[in-house]
Amino acid sequence: MADQVVLLGFWPSPFGMRLRIALAEKGVQYEYKDEDLRNKSPLLLQSNPVHKKIPVLIHNGKAVSESLIAVQYIDEVWKDKAPLLPSDPHLRAHARFWADYVDKKMPEIGRKVWTTKGEELDAAKKEFLECISVLEGELGDKPYFGGKTFGFVDVALIPFSSWLSVYEKFGNFSVEAEHPKFIAWVKRCLEKESVSKSIPDQQKVYDFVLEMRKKLGIE
Repeated sequence: MADQVVLLGFWPSPFGMRLRIALAEKGVQYEYKDEDLRNKSPLLLQSNPVHKKIPVLIHNGKAVSESLIAVQYIDEVWKDKAPLLPSDPHLRAHARFWADYVDKKMPEIGRKVWTTKGEELDAAKKEFLECISVLEGELGDKPYFGGKTFGFVDVALIPFSSWLSVYEKFGNFSVEAEHPKFIAWVKRCLEKESVSKSIPDQQKVYDFVLEMRKKLGIE
């Protein structure tokens, strides 16, 4: 019997994009359901009763929540394709550390960039570019974070590239001008079909955030 795979997501969410990329990397066929987060489906509430958040991967009726956990699950279940995590325990731990760093930094700082003004925005911009600098330092001269092949940290981070126009326009800065090596990595990842077909156009995300700012009363 074929695997039944359902992904519950929300199209602008970088966390949902991670699962789309991982599933594409593994060549897994799945049904995608985009959630209305103001009116969450019974399936979402039933599948993730603790956090009630997307993304949720449902594999043969069993749910897996939290994006990095779900990406690791995908990597472990569909082993016939190239692994996302290295086999060496130390390298695996290293990759998990950097994916965790992305989770602890990017969403919060990125949100500050498009929701704040004045000194708070200046501080957010500085923090955002420092975060990119740290990531660029870890990337070094490698084509991908894990080395020669696209892997776990790349999957964790590349979805945030779809939000770059948001950060740059509201923050009034250019990531490429400050960190060209990081943008070169972004472009390298986007050459992969698993990435380019799994993340939305930057302009579409920017238009979405414009609407969000209006709803939040930010002008």
